[in-house]
Amino acid sequence: MLPSPRTSGRYRIALVCLGNICRSPMAHVVLEHALEEAGLGDAVEVTSAGTGGWHEGNPMDERAAATLVAAGLDPRAHRARTFDATWHDHHDLVLAMDHTNLRDVGGRDERTRLFRDFDPVDPGDDVPDPYYGGRSGFEEVLRMVERTSASIVSTLRHELGEELART
Repeated sequence: MLPSPRTSGRYRIALVCLGNICRSPMAHVVLEHALEEAGLGDAVEVTSAGTGGWHEGNPMDERAAATLVAAGLDPRAHRARTFDATWHDHHDLVLAMDHTNLRDVGGRDERTRLFRDFDPVDPGDDVPDPYYGGRSGFEEVLRMVERTSASIVSTLRHELGEELART
């Protein structure tokens, strides 16, 4: 079940990983695309950030970007950001890519969960960090975020349909 929107404006989702150059920006691009395709792009705002600031202002990892481009998605707008605790006050839902990220953003609560809590195949699992691996790791992450994003869109439409339509 999704938390109700904090305000009458757009439903706001933050995606969080470690450095905001691989997993959360891939999920950000995929989820935004899925929302646009579903006609919810104006009703839901997606942002992403990392728990560490090492890459602040940098574009997405080249391998992550290439994986998205190969799937017909555009990663060029991304610039890494650092998660701030005040994001909890400004987002309806904070989704961490793994259990360590979840702990780093303050732990699970009504508005803070794992991204893959919505995964129809392996709910509650981590999105593995592909940074130190090869291309296949980025492709695996893409498959995970595609199916999980589709599930998030379906859940938003089902649980918040009327509220999203009023925005």
